[in-house]
Amino acid sequence: MYKAIAANKRNTIVIMGIFVVLIAVIGYIFSQVYGSIGIFWGTLIGAAIYTFIQYFIAAKMALALNGAKEIKKSEEPRLYRIVENLSITEGMPMPKVYVIDDPAPNAFATGRDPRHAHVAATSGILQLMNDRELEAVMAHEIGHVKNYDIRVMMIVFGLVSAIGLIADAFLRMMWFGGNDDNPPHPIFLILGIVAALLAPFVAILVQAAISRQREYLADASGALTTRDPEALASALEKLGSVGTGLKRQNSSTAHLFFASPLKGASLAKLFSTHPPIEQRVARLRSMASSF
Repeated sequence: MYKAIAANKRNTIVIMGIFVVLIAVIGYIFSQVYGSIGIFWGTLIGAAIYTFIQYFIAAKMALALNGAKEIKKSEEPRLYRIVENLSITEGMPMPKVYVIDDPAPNAFATGRDPRHAHVAATSGILQLMNDRELEAVMAHEIGHVKNYDIRVMMIVFGLVSAIGLIADAFLRMMWFGGNDDNPPHPIFLILGIVAALLAPFVAILVQAAISRQREYLADASGALTTRDPEALASALEKLGSVGTGLKRQNSSTAHLFFASPLKGASLAKLFSTHPPIEQRVARLRSMASSF
């Protein structure tokens, strides 16, 4: 269990490093195309500023985009008490609790850190899960908060968006701008076009890889909190049998959810932000022997 948690943390650090390298490469290529090292530094600083802004506003955006409404204890006592008890168990501040009016069973956590955390569950998951399974699901989400996955994913979201904007801006500059006095080397011109076209797709793949690692980590953390990996495995199996696609389809926040909220199977395995449910269930059941 603890080895799995440590391995996933290491993998996430490596993948985050890829983002930094990717932005640096884009900036360097276009600094060569336009003959100005200032473009390189401007790219890095601009991406950092944009990511910083996204870091502070992305949580509210995610809640609004998915129609999440904050609840009081009297409105949904079962969910509220489960989150409250898990927070006490982990010695963490109580996150704000939200409900999404959607028949699809799902849940997510977001925020900057444990003091600014939010957890949400759909009406569908409240109806589908028994108390033991719902506790396991929310323990998974609390695990995201405890492990600072919510912070990692906010930063990743900002970086993916920044890479897309940078690549789009440079592509437009290359088509509609020019540098006739000092034309770039043809090799850098070709590399610039390739980087502008492929960088956003590479960024999305890296985002998916980070998200998959954090899902495994949150599964392990949730099972460790409840000492009941079978409950989480059972909850996942239920989700696999009924589907988790929400009415509101928001690919930009899909990585936050307990299971993929998107419908459709096109390129699902390549771009999915979640590991297959079967693999998650198998890992959880293999952990049972460690308790």
